[in-house]
Amino acid sequence: MFDTVSDPTTLGFDPDRLARFQPWMQSWVDRGLLPGAQVILARHGQVAHHAVAGLRDVEAGTPWARDTLARIYSMTKPITSVAFLMLFEEARVHLDTPLDEILPEFRDIQVLIPGATSLDQVEAPKTRLTVHHLITHTSGLTYGFNEGPVSEAMRERKLDFSVKEGDLAATVKRLAELPLCFDPGSRWNYGVSTDVLGRVVEAVSGMPLDRFFHDRIFAPLGMEDTFFAVPEAKIPRLASCYVKTPEEDLRLLDRGAETAWADGKVRQTSGGGGLISTIDDYLRFAEMLRGKGALGGARLLAPTTVELMATNALRGDLAANGQPVFSEVSYDGIGFGLGVSVTLEPGLAKTAASVGDFGWGGMASTVFWVDPKLDMVAIFLTQLVPSSTYPLRKEMRALAYSALTRP
Repeated sequence: MFDTVSDPTTLGFDPDRLARFQPWMQSWVDRGLLPGAQVILARHGQVAHHAVAGLRDVEAGTPWARDTLARIYSMTKPITSVAFLMLFEEARVHLDTPLDEILPEFRDIQVLIPGATSLDQVEAPKTRLTVHHLITHTSGLTYGFNEGPVSEAMRERKLDFSVKEGDLAATVKRLAELPLCFDPGSRWNYGVSTDVLGRVVEAVSGMPLDRFFHDRIFAPLGMEDTFFAVPEAKIPRLASCYVKTPEEDLRLLDRGAETAWADGKVRQTSGGGGLISTIDDYLRFAEMLRGKGALGGARLLAPTTVELMATNALRGDLAANGQPVFSEVSYDGIGFGLGVSVTLEPGLAKTAASVGDFGWGGMASTVFWVDPKLDMVAIFLTQLVPSSTYPLRKEMRALAYSALTRP
């Protein structure tokens, strides 16, 4: 469906400006700052540009190719959100359904009092925790790498949603033993909310998360290279993942050939960050969102649901609602919908964008967005942790929007 690159001029792009992408990526590779990278731009449902640079395995010298498999980490979150919204459309769950009605372990959840320094400084939440709080990251849940007593306890108890250990249902039950960081709905905070939402999908559907994804999303969209565990035959296509050292060298984090994501090794399905995919597979998912819930003959969501997903659910932008901690996007001028960030004011966001474009990124510096106004999809893949290492996303946006010749 997306194998052919169309004439970019017919899609409103300047070919000479699109040609800037490859040397841009190559410059990062040549300086030893990225292992390899890949970009794809589509408009009106047609691919306008695709480019690759560098290596998917630096040690082996294997080139990055179009079919390279990559850890998309938090770009899993929009897929989990779509899974939940499919159940929402079937009236099997509502946005305001209390979480404890689905997962009883959250029935007696407590919340830290303001300024708390220990886990025993808690009170009953003023607002009942709902699934809407999960999908909008206003639940009061957090990540173990953040600051504060809850994050510290998560680190001490090794409470995370890593593919290497644990079980989703058991991990969520352990998580429910800890208090929330703040009253549900009172703030925005990036955390494990979408992992819990994945467990909600399991409980409501009666299906394991990986099977729900395959049967209800991947198979209908033709996504044959997206999974939690990489089949043995596809391991050679998996890129290695790297982290930047203080000396700005690349240190191997997870070798593709020896990956923890191999079939038979994966123990936990993380709806917040566990998937492996390719740029073409993720393009199919993103094109479904651009198509207002449909791709080809498959309809996953109604147009009104996609519009709801891409509508800011906060009172203002992240800067007005959030905490100064990690996020995959900037705070100023950016809102958050049902599982995706939404551009509210490009000027405040200080980035090339359209009002209403939506998407998300992943820990290995990946990113995607859908621009309904321009009928455009953009995806960037690499494998460098963390995503805040370099300003790749802002540069990617600058290159993409500056290549447009017409709205």
